[in-house]
Amino acid sequence: MSQANIIPYGRQSISDADIQAVVDVLRSDFLTQGPVVPTFEQAVASYCHARHGVAASNATAALHIACLALELGPGDWLWTSPITFVASANCGVYCGAQVDFVDIDPHTFNMSPVALEKKLIAAKLQGKLPKVVVPVQMCGQPCDMAAIYALSIKYGFKIIEDASHAIGAKYKGEPVGNCKYSDITVFSFHPVKIITTAEGGMALTNQAALAQKMNLLRSHGISSTSTDLEPRPADEIWNYQQIDLGFNYRMTELQAALGLSQLQKLDQFVATRKAIASYYDHALSGVDIQTPWQHPDALSSFHLYPIQVSATSGISQQALYQALTHAGVLVNLHYIPVYRQPYYARLGFKPGYCPHAEDYFKSSISIPVYASMTEAQQRRVIELIQSLCHVKVVKRAVGAGS
Repeated sequence: MSQANIIPYGRQSISDADIQAVVDVLRSDFLTQGPVVPTFEQAVASYCHARHGVAASNATAALHIACLALELGPGDWLWTSPITFVASANCGVYCGAQVDFVDIDPHTFNMSPVALEKKLIAAKLQGKLPKVVVPVQMCGQPCDMAAIYALSIKYGFKIIEDASHAIGAKYKGEPVGNCKYSDITVFSFHPVKIITTAEGGMALTNQAALAQKMNLLRSHGISSTSTDLEPRPADEIWNYQQIDLGFNYRMTELQAALGLSQLQKLDQFVATRKAIASYYDHALSGVDIQTPWQHPDALSSFHLYPIQVSATSGISQQALYQALTHAGVLVNLHYIPVYRQPYYARLGFKPGYCPHAEDYFKSSISIPVYASMTEAQQRRVIELIQSLCHVKVVKRAVGAGS
């Protein structure tokens, strides 16, 4: 099968303006640390109604420095969703903390506030309350952050929103990333995300001290700010000092230039993804599969569109996955529960630990959605699914007319 006939589950949309933005930086005096990165940080923060943005080399790095800024360390617990990319949990392990998982809501696929509260009650009795909770905005649909925030006040944990999927989404009419219900929000700009910087991520916060700490940690722990520097002999040149142990997690000027250009099209990208999702909703309504449910308080950015198959679908999840892939529709699975991964299994987690997450894992397939997807490509995906799955049986009410 030729590459032209293959439909990926996601891909970047790069315009001539994006390319020119990168070329302009290549012709400038700065490729790594210059004026474009802080401009991009301010632009994203302003879009999301947050006070501070800290760009990083990728979202995993942003999660790591977010945890460190909140002083997560050995003896502490980080809780997150099991249905996420492994980075949402790994960031806690990087800090020497222990990691645990809270089951998902079967409708939104996000962390369940009900399951979280139940687990918090038990953890308080055991003296094992989490220091940090990382809700994940799965597929671009915001979590019930107001409920999670209320629990944070009651039980004393900090919140990092892993919004890697969700730039451009809204919760209760306000942009995700405003940190109204969290300490820090993290975005990803990987090529399959809503907008891209090739690789890259960003942490947003409303707390100046957290922004300052993350800025320090992303650049080796080095500062040239006079108020940060410790006194040194007057006859020595000390124009920078390493005042903490940090990392090389900086974003480049090239990445930031691409991000700035892409940010101008963010609303358009989200609108297009929403239109694709609506098309899928309507066209697949007669097929015996479950399409994603959207919470009325949330406006998803539709990074992903997972369908779920059941015993009545006429085909297994694995068979549908294989048939679509063989036909050149490169579907994916987002995600295998993190605790089922071999590394976490060796820490003692067992299959079945989070029942709703297991059900999702055994039924879900992410079908293609991206801003440059054509109507013909959408029709092809739909027609394949319609040909492989049973027609939905509509039960009629007893006594209804013939």
